[in-house]
Amino acid sequence: MCAVVKEKYIDPFTDFGFKWLFGNEKHKNILIKFLNDLIDDLKAPIIDIKYRNLEKLGLNILDRKAVFDIYCTDKNGDHFIVELQRSKQKYFKDRSVYYTSFPIQEQAQKGDWDYRLDKVYFVALLEFNMDEDENYIKKVSLHDEYTKEKFYDKLTYYYIETKKFKKTENELSSQLDYWLYILNHLVDLTDIPEFVKDDETIKEFFDTAEFLKLSKDEQFSYQQDLKARLDYINVMRYAKEEAEKEGLEKGLKEGLEKGMQKGMQKGLEEGLKEGEKQKAIAIAKNLLDVLDIETISLKTGLSIKEIEQLISKSI
Repeated sequence: MCAVVKEKYIDPFTDFGFKWLFGNEKHKNILIKFLNDLIDDLKAPIIDIKYRNLEKLGLNILDRKAVFDIYCTDKNGDHFIVELQRSKQKYFKDRSVYYTSFPIQEQAQKGDWDYRLDKVYFVALLEFNMDEDENYIKKVSLHDEYTKEKFYDKLTYYYIETKKFKKTENELSSQLDYWLYILNHLVDLTDIPEFVKDDETIKEFFDTAEFLKLSKDEQFSYQQDLKARLDYINVMRYAKEEAEKEGLEKGLKEGLEKGMQKGMQKGLEEGLKEGEKQKAIAIAKNLLDVLDIETISLKTGLSIKEIEQLISKSI
């Protein structure tokens, strides 16, 4: 059974939606503009791109293969891998490096080759937070640890943590801000926002994202993908609620056990302390007739006042 689509625009964080909007040969201007607005060290703006084979094999038949979401090159020879990652992966950084090894390896040339490489960019749109800081975009490249200067400028990673992007419409200040706001709010919008209505490529993006403009087969594929996404969200939400519930119950149980242990320990300590006190009092009573008050205090640890009280009770 497919999900019922009520929104005007498709969800860009579904596999279908992401590839339809950014991996669509008919509308490659969308990806070109997005990359131009994101990447700040291009020697020249990207004018055209060529979508490449998304499946890359290893060096031999036994090697693992990599399947990219979107892989393309531009006329300058630069390589771009664009990925959507919805759930947190323990080794996602490793996977990023592994993926970039393929466009690097494929540049190898037979015969006399000087090892010159074209640039490789890895761009990841993430629906999870990689860490606890507030930075919603990370740009990673090779730097010298001592001088802090860039060591190599042909391998760059962009990680965009979309959940951290909290800017309101009035706070948007760049083309990249526009993109991230639109991606985060697309399914809730009913029309193109005023701040991008004059941008022809953004208008093309919204036109491409309209659910009713998809063919019946495309709508069916999207609905299946949307259902899978909603199922995943519900499963993760249930798992989180159960984990929180289990954690609360475990915390209460452990807290109660620790409280009882602490109470018993405190009671024992107070009991021992009281026992020592009674022992000191008994000794003091036996010394009242043979020693002065100050000496008895030194011997038993009782105060002068406590010993005077013992004397008054014995008279």
